[in-house]
Amino acid sequence: MKNKLLIPVLLLLMVVSSACGSQANKESAPSPNTAAPASDAKDSGKVTYQSEQGPVEVPANPKRIVALTNAPNVLALGGTLVGVDQWTQMNPLFTKKVEGVEVVSEADLEKITAQDPDLIIVGTQMKNIAELSKIAPTVVYTWGKLDYLAQQLEIGKLLNKEKEAQAWIDDFKQRTAAAGKEIKAKLGENVTVSVFETDQKNFYVFGDKWARGTEILYQAMGLKMPDKVSKDALGPGYYMLSQEVLPEYAGDYIVLSRDLKGDKSFMDSEVWKKIPAVKNNHVIEIDTKSASYSDPISLEYLFGIFKKGFLGTE
Repeated sequence: MKNKLLIPVLLLLMVVSSACGSQANKESAPSPNTAAPASDAKDSGKVTYQSEQGPVEVPANPKRIVALTNAPNVLALGGTLVGVDQWTQMNPLFTKKVEGVEVVSEADLEKITAQDPDLIIVGTQMKNIAELSKIAPTVVYTWGKLDYLAQQLEIGKLLNKEKEAQAWIDDFKQRTAAAGKEIKAKLGENVTVSVFETDQKNFYVFGDKWARGTEILYQAMGLKMPDKVSKDALGPGYYMLSQEVLPEYAGDYIVLSRDLKGDKSFMDSEVWKKIPAVKNNHVIEIDTKSASYSDPISLEYLFGIFKKGFLGTE
């Protein structure tokens, strides 16, 4: 599916994210939200979903969804989108999946109405929520209120696909934990990894829940971050760096998020080349554009990259 953000991609993530995160995400205990059985609703085709803002009567099996947030989570469960936010549409992982789907924002009331949605999903920070709720049942989520797995489970409840969501969660946790053990067996129990990002002008290091695969590395796999990363980035979610101090935050391995087609002249600097992880060829590059969510599709994509980067397998 917060704070002032670093670069345009991060700012957009605050507005529309689901993980990366790819979403720092302030985790809380899994929500007790549930979708009531259809028999409890007024109409056999409706159920009452207990959202964070109270009960909302929604379709038992929504068929025309406008997702202004958490669209990747919906796609991961096979939900049918008729309206999607532009940031999901521009993400390389989802462009083909939403081909032909109308790109809309919360301001596009007429365009959203024209899609004849039976369910609308929005973020707490968005405008026109009251107006949107007149178009179709509207469910609101606060970005970062739930952790990345609990958020997927909530979307599963909303779409009447809770079993499917839980099955993926259980499987993902098992596979990532096993990979984490394998990595530590190969590289040592105390191997450290840092997640850096650059937009050519600035550098950032991330905590354990700001997309870019951080949830996989630190939470699911149980890998460690360097002490300075923990001290400066774990709480706020990210920490801005100058290039000169990158070595102080670099772990045994570096996951580098950047525009893979963009300028990489910083890699020619003496500061960068002298970092031990760089000298040891322990840098795993990921594309920022494909790493800014923490939904199952993004997580599986990054998990494959990490397994290959750490273990040489996919």
